[in-house]
Amino acid sequence: MSGLVLRPLNDADRSWLTGFMTERWGVPLAAGGGRLHRLDALPGIVAMDGERVAGVVTYLIEGERCEIVSIDAVPEGEGTGTALLDAACEAARAAGCRRVELITTNDNLRALRFYQRRGFALSELRVGGVDESRATLKPQIPALGEHGIPLRDELVLTLSLS
Repeated sequence: MSGLVLRPLNDADRSWLTGFMTERWGVPLAAGGGRLHRLDALPGIVAMDGERVAGVVTYLIEGERCEIVSIDAVPEGEGTGTALLDAACEAARAAGCRRVELITTNDNLRALRFYQRRGFALSELRVGGVDESRATLKPQIPALGEHGIPLRDELVLTLSLS
């Protein structure tokens, strides 16, 4: 991670970002909280390791709240995700946000561990939230998630910036 450079996404990034998000997410869309987000259209931060994309975080700022919509590190486990998360929280703080939230799914044990170790706390369980998103927003969401766990519920995690 020694050569990692973080910078805001810009309009010139949008074309490769569509491909990156499609490769990582199946389609460049994320559903959560009853909303559908176009990942390649959101503000965000890219991590570059030389000429290689090492990761991307996208977010949405609404008033005093920042929602982390997506975070991807390639490869995982080298500190890129933490650097991106820290940078997104700093962008939220600079924009006057009081808290950062994100949604993950009931099967994503790795994400639950990652975010809780970085100060996020479980703040809401949306029973059937993924089922609802699959039915109304993003039919590409699979019925089974990681480790063969049925993908049904949304978990909201929150970090206070105050």
